[in-house]
Amino acid sequence: MLTQSQKINSSFVAKDFKLLGVDKKYYTLNSIKGSKATLICFICNHCPYVKEIIYDLVKETNELRKYGISSVAIMPNDVNTYPEDSFENMILFSKSNKFNIPYLYDEEQNIAKSYNAVCTPDFFGFDENLVLKYRGRINNPKNKNDRELFSSMLSIANKKDIPFNNPSIGCSIKWK
Repeated sequence: MLTQSQKINSSFVAKDFKLLGVDKKYYTLNSIKGSKATLICFICNHCPYVKEIIYDLVKETNELRKYGISSVAIMPNDVNTYPEDSFENMILFSKSNKFNIPYLYDEEQNIAKSYNAVCTPDFFGFDENLVLKYRGRINNPKNKNDRELFSSMLSIANKKDIPFNNPSIGCSIKWK
């Protein structure tokens, strides 16, 4: 079902987590935090919206790293209902798409709920103090040259006004 992310809540502070990554290591918010900004992406393997933007997401997160911005992807879906999102398939998805960021499994869905994530993809951009500054999409589907996520994350890292905050659109998270 098509779902749109909610508007930004500028008083929201990133919530801690401890989640298993596809590399079989556990990650916390502190272990992935960037020196200038942090991007948390809620994605999954099966969503056509994620599949459409995954190449751009990998490219953007690789480039953002050069600016002190770290990124992490979290998969929150119920794998009993959507077995294509299983942990084993997450491993395959991350390898086939050449992820260079942690891809974490939110098995209990507590992290997605604590962030009020509603769809895949759903992007949360935090400043160096982990205060939410961006909640939106990767780019304008009518003009992919806008690079909304990239421009907004650079602005966060440089303590400038955020140029974009348009809602992300994707598949609803598959809750248990």
